[in-house]
Amino acid sequence: MPDDSTIAVFDAIRALAFIGDLSMGQPTDHSLRTAWLAGMIASQARCDPSQVEAARHVALLRWSGCTANAQEFADFLDDDVQGRQALLASQKPRAKLQQPRTAAIPNAMLAMASIHCEIAGDIANTLGLGSDTEAALRAIFETYDGGGVPGLLQGDAVPLATYVVALASDLEIFSRLYGLDEALTLARGRADSVYPGALVDACAPWVPAWMATLDAPTPPWTAVADQPASMLNRVGLELVGDVIDLKLPWMTGYSRRVAQLARDGSARAGLDAALCHRTYKAGLIHGIGRASVPNAIWNAPEPLPAASLERLRLVPYWTSRAAGQIDGLAPEAEIASFAFERRDGSGYFRGRSGTAMPVEGQFVAAAEQWVSLRTRRPWRAEFTEAEALDRMKQDAEAGRFDPHVVDALLAVAMSHAPLKPAVPARGEQSLSERELEVLRCISKGENTKEVARALGISPRTVRTHVERVFIKLECSTRAAATLKASTRGLI
Repeated sequence: MPDDSTIAVFDAIRALAFIGDLSMGQPTDHSLRTAWLAGMIASQARCDPSQVEAARHVALLRWSGCTANAQEFADFLDDDVQGRQALLASQKPRAKLQQPRTAAIPNAMLAMASIHCEIAGDIANTLGLGSDTEAALRAIFETYDGGGVPGLLQGDAVPLATYVVALASDLEIFSRLYGLDEALTLARGRADSVYPGALVDACAPWVPAWMATLDAPTPPWTAVADQPASMLNRVGLELVGDVIDLKLPWMTGYSRRVAQLARDGSARAGLDAALCHRTYKAGLIHGIGRASVPNAIWNAPEPLPAASLERLRLVPYWTSRAAGQIDGLAPEAEIASFAFERRDGSGYFRGRSGTAMPVEGQFVAAAEQWVSLRTRRPWRAEFTEAEALDRMKQDAEAGRFDPHVVDALLAVAMSHAPLKPAVPARGEQSLSERELEVLRCISKGENTKEVARALGISPRTVRTHVERVFIKLECSTRAAATLKASTRGLI
């Protein structure tokens, strides 16, 4: 059943900004505020219109690579959400460097930065944004003195938008946490190390007025009339779902599976085309709120302690909050927020029951349950088809799901044939069957030895296939390969 799952690029960017803010432990308007400030800073620094536009877009997409390296961040700092929040809030000044210090950067930091920047740059490219935006996102952690990460660029070699957004972000976070005066002091302390001192000098006199405007009852970014025409182009909503799923390797393709099952099940049940399309879109974004929960909780075996359960219960709440901020996705995000509700009132976050659940939400909720059961977790194997079938029927009998919804979904789930990889578009290199098998394995987070065991080949052969996959997909990290493969329909 075909869908027009496209949305405006501007709405996709807003959704990715929302997810990024959750990933960084920031208020969900952080990126919006930073983008507005970045535009004002760039204008005050007499940047040309294209540079002002790039600064705004970079600010909105600055954290779009956060889901991709969440597991690496969790391995490094335990809590990937609060760890990032603490890093952004740090008042510790950074010493100015005379020479780059690449050798002093831990390998883990280099790896995380590489993943983040590659994903953010690829997203900008997919969205059709300008070269200035893409270049700045691929160098988002570089600094004026060469002491950033990976520390390969410095001075004028760093894209201007990188500096503008770094300064805007510092001013937004520090003024919110420590007050305006301290924010300016901290920014001046980073002048000529993180960003050029001239940029700080140019904007400092205007910062009090800008912050007052930001804190006004009506935020200045609510009007979108000044968005360039490129923001009105269309992009598949699948991109947002794929970025959401990057947070956890074992969730690769999860949002697409939920969306497809919910759509096809609702069609089998006789819902009209408009409702089926809305159900599909809601399934793609039902996991927006997952970015707010640390990977350590997602990867922990059940039963979870009360504090962890409470964070999980807020996942659909944050998805619902997205509906209030992203105009073009408001209906779908509201439906998506019912993904964990149950008809007997035992679900969350609202505890709605019976007819208080929209029918599209009921299909998304049942589809999410089926896909969850059929997905391997770090602490348990996937349920067999028979086991998942029994569980779904038990839930229907207990009143947690509508039996008619479950019957329609199960009829679809039991009849699905394996999907064939998409035919490569013109200019794209095709992957061999073995390369696709290796790609599917690494997309789920399996390491070289695990892939070798699963496919009955040597680790050396696995590494050779991975290298070829990276060359053909024009990427250098597992996360980037996964996102590109998902976007192209290869996995």
